[in-house]
Amino acid sequence: MYWIPILAIGSYLLLKENNKKPKKKIYNMANCNKLFKDYNDNLTIKTAKKNRLKESKNVLRERIRKYFKDNHLEYVPEFYIQGSYKMKTTIETKDDDCDLDDGIYFKREVGVTGTTLQKWVKDAVTGSTSTDPQHRKKCIRVVYAGDYHIDFPVYYFQDDWSHPRLAVKEEGLQESDPKEVVDWFAGAKDSNGQLVRIVKFLKGWGDFKRNKMPSGLAMCILVEKNIKYNDRDDVSMKETLEAIKESLNYNFECIVPGTPYDDLFSDYDNARKNNFLSNLDSFIEDATKAIENEPNQMKASKLWRKHFGDKFPLGADEDVDAKESALRAQSTSILSGEAYTTRDGAVSDSGSVKNKPHTNYGGE
Repeated sequence: MYWIPILAIGSYLLLKENNKKPKKKIYNMANCNKLFKDYNDNLTIKTAKKNRLKESKNVLRERIRKYFKDNHLEYVPEFYIQGSYKMKTTIETKDDDCDLDDGIYFKREVGVTGTTLQKWVKDAVTGSTSTDPQHRKKCIRVVYAGDYHIDFPVYYFQDDWSHPRLAVKEEGLQESDPKEVVDWFAGAKDSNGQLVRIVKFLKGWGDFKRNKMPSGLAMCILVEKNIKYNDRDDVSMKETLEAIKESLNYNFECIVPGTPYDDLFSDYDNARKNNFLSNLDSFIEDATKAIENEPNQMKASKLWRKHFGDKFPLGADEDVDAKESALRAQSTSILSGEAYTTRDGAVSDSGSVKNKPHTNYGGE
């Protein structure tokens, strides 16, 4: 009989899907949801820069193809964009920088060492910008100063392997499959895009604080594991931070959801761990004040800016929730025919002229 495991799987999938539906807990203090939407826009790469980034990627790909065709014909590069650019969680940093990860795959048996393969890629892109490319541990980086950079991780992928192997400088090859991470995140996304936005917000926090804060991938994993969906991004942010803290208190780890399933926190010493947790505690404290204790939107926005920097917009110096509530009440009064127009033309609950019920709802 197979009905028990089938029911269990069905229940798990239903629970996972229900978790994506916004929760309806009510908060009566300053609503900063619109400010978070504007913050998301400020983090998002602008169209002109994105177009330059794509063009640079295409130019570099052609240089690499030509180099290997002219110098190492038996090595044929294939490309796969991976990481945050593929997952649409790339942000523009406070230095106005952003990046693109373009994996280079050689689908053949292992020949020269991974380090040599990296050096060949470095030779291929040398001269493409005013600065020399960087030979980093797990990629070749091409820097477009003051604008963006493009990373080229290099892989072997033999026919008899289940997963590609990443070239690591002076350390050989490491089994790694970034496509699994991309597929994982694609399957986790909600239809409203809140998961992507909350990931970008945490990456913005990490970029603003720096000082060895967790990587963008670590932030992405922490959010996906702990996100609390809500109609408001500010509320989702606060509750997700709380869930991350609870999770890390239980087990301080961050497992990559793809081969080799390594723990991104495994090499954190006490100083780095405590720095992150201290920043997290401070963020939760201010997020709680902004959501639960501060009716003035400007004051609430200043609490958020302590952790996001000036990419996060300042709010209005008013109780925006009270103002919206008053406007809604006035709208109801006008539509019901209970409103009056005073001598100075204002709408009020009493006055010299009672309004007729409003029936013009638009249309032809």
